[in-house]
Amino acid sequence: MDPQLTTIGDSLVRSDERMLTGRNAAGRVWKTGFNGLDPAIGGGMRAGSLVLLAGPQGMGKSTFALQIARNNAATGRPVLYFSYEHDAEDISQKLLALEAGELDESDQVRVNNIRSIFDDLWVSSLEHRLESVPAGIEALSRMERYAHLLFVHRSTGTRTGIPAIQETIASVQEATGQVPLVVVDYLQKVKSSQTDDEARSTEVVEGLKDLAIDIGAPVLAIAAADKTALRTGTRMRASDLRGSSALAYEADVVMVLANKFDIVARHHLTYDLNNAERFKEWAVLTLEKNRFGRDGVVLQFRTRFDQGRYESDGSEVKEQLIDDRVFRD
Repeated sequence: MDPQLTTIGDSLVRSDERMLTGRNAAGRVWKTGFNGLDPAIGGGMRAGSLVLLAGPQGMGKSTFALQIARNNAATGRPVLYFSYEHDAEDISQKLLALEAGELDESDQVRVNNIRSIFDDLWVSSLEHRLESVPAGIEALSRMERYAHLLFVHRSTGTRTGIPAIQETIASVQEATGQVPLVVVDYLQKVKSSQTDDEARSTEVVEGLKDLAIDIGAPVLAIAAADKTALRTGTRMRASDLRGSSALAYEADVVMVLANKFDIVARHHLTYDLNNAERFKEWAVLTLEKNRFGRDGVVLQFRTRFDQGRYESDGSEVKEQLIDDRVFRD
């Protein structure tokens, strides 16, 4: 019988077996670890779903995605991170800063400090070097608990297409005995046989969606914006993604990050100038599409880019944002 062919009866039997063994929730949902976001998308990222994360350049899309990857690896689930722009050492440095930043109450941890430790020429172990970083040793200890589950693939636009992604997933599954959460950073750099931007995006996003269904795990992909979406005074939408028609159709969840200062209604700045600096410290995450809950949900998270992270506690935005139809005040 064709392995792609099944009956609803077989599906019900498998679902019943998961529920009876207690594997149903854990096996079908991968939590992001961001409070407020998981409940909005059905408890977390669901098996077989394609989740897109978009936003302007410099808005911390990779930071957000890496934090989700770390949150899952820290729970004992393998994660495969396809990185088209950063190598494994750079990612390791950001993770150390993230861990130390969450642990240190003195607020002295910085990504630049961590990077300088890696770059210094004096001969010493990493553990000894981290003694100079607040909570550095404990951060390394925390990171080592999940480091064997967080796989980084140094990807390139000339070599790493859908077939290579499939092969690597199979290798990680064989090594760990579990299907990994897949993160693609970023979608428009995945190797494609097409030359036109729209056609490239269509081929890649359809391939990633099929892949998510085939492996029974979520695929989280960072998506680039069309240049026209980056003009001042506008709020980025799902329709602004490069190759938007295919991305909007295939994706199950589309999340868009923006700096709160850039998209808050101007009257919040006109009457209280102190708001300007305060809003710059916050990112707004909008659920532009959500097959597993209500779309249009708007959450805010405090950014700590100096520590390579976001604060994980999210809350609904109360202020009016540009393009909003109603006031939230």
